Amino acid sequence: MPNRFTRVPDGPVPALPLVARALLPVADLFMLAMLSRPATGSLRHTWVTPGTLWLCLAMVLLGAPIGAIALSTGLSDASRLRVAAGVVIIALAAGSAAVAAVGALQRR
Repeated sequence: MPNRFTRVPDGPVPALPLVARALLPVADLFMLAMLSRPATGSLRHTWVTPGTLWLCLAMVLLGAPIGAIALSTGLSDASRLRVAAGVVIIALAAGSAAVAAVGALQRR
């Protein structure tokens, strides 16, 4: 039973603009890495749910600055753990940004 976090528009996913098609491989790889691959195998044919869209936006807005701070402080004090954490967090934020962009462009 759909709710406000899982409800998607009726009908097929519209044709995506060139920008979204360029981001699709990154978004699909991110969804696969997060063990959240759609049944169709690609976001080209599957709607991004509102819950996923909002979680990805939150990760971009909160994770990217945290990752940047971790990376910069790790580089300044030569902490390999902080550098690694910063790189991982920034990579997660980049994948989230790709999914959020595809989801937003699906709804344009």
